[in-house]
Amino acid sequence: MPTTSTLVSTSPDPSVVGQPVTLTATILPHGAGNPTGTVTFVVSGGPTLTAPVVGGTATATATNLSAGNHTVTAVYGGDANFTGSTGSTIQAVTKAFTQTTVASSPDPSAFGQTVTITATVTPIAPGSGTPTGTVTFTITGGPTLTAPLVGGTATVSTNALSVGSHTIVATYGGDTSYIQSSATDTHTVQSKGATTTSVSSSPDPSVVGQPVTFTATVAPVAPASGTPTGTVTFAFGDGTPSVTVALAGGSATTSHAYTTAAGSPFTVTATYSGNANFAGSSGSDTQAVNRAGTTTTVSSSPDPSVVGQPVTITAT
Repeated sequence: MPTTSTLVSTSPDPSVVGQPVTLTATILPHGAGNPTGTVTFVVSGGPTLTAPVVGGTATATATNLSAGNHTVTAVYGGDANFTGSTGSTIQAVTKAFTQTTVASSPDPSAFGQTVTITATVTPIAPGSGTPTGTVTFTITGGPTLTAPLVGGTATVSTNALSVGSHTIVATYGGDTSYIQSSATDTHTVQSKGATTTSVSSSPDPSVVGQPVTFTATVAPVAPASGTPTGTVTFAFGDGTPSVTVALAGGSATTSHAYTTAAGSPFTVTATYSGNANFAGSSGSDTQAVNRAGTTTTVSSSPDPSVVGQPVTITAT
């Protein structure tokens, strides 16, 4: 029975990850006639494929080959007239290039508003598949954040961006099959976050001369968020000088004692000055001041006294 030789070729070689590779086995007879039957292609780290021999050749397509060198072995099983034979070759698969895009939403945003940043990583043809790994987001004037790719996308959120323009760089680090890439986007934090200022007092009502504690609370108005800083100025409504106090943790506290009940209730106003990221605001409250209660005591001296002796009587 005539013997055969099997020659193996691949195309394209090299290929990139995700690119289909055509495997071809050519059966050369050592004698007259045309071999028939089948060829089994065994790809190391890849699939095993079977194809019929037609006109002396068998062809199959291998997909999803990982990066690296793969041995492709073609085993011709022979037929009634020809013996089997085996041949092999090496298929080189390189990492696929990628393209990264990045976008932020909402854009523009308000100060303190949560911004979602999404990077999408896709292979560049002829590469295909779904990249894995991580994306690092570097934000000028903001944090550096890292997120894993899931289904080709990575998402992070932040509300720590100041008013102004920020450049976002999304860098895909690559993996065993895909080459790293990066993209940039510009995000704008458009305006200062609005605030509200409220003021409360304790005790209320108070009496003349009693110290009253006034507390101003400054809070951002959605979608703004965060903790405002700066100062609050308290006006007590009784003609006395105003007092300015620094905010700490979003609140400011001061103390004041009214010297008269005339004009009660007094309107107390707290005015927040604003800062680079938050707009100013003000709020007011009324403080009732009552007349203070009194006690009267009386004493005499000397006591006892004698007839005709002067006696001093004192009321306190």
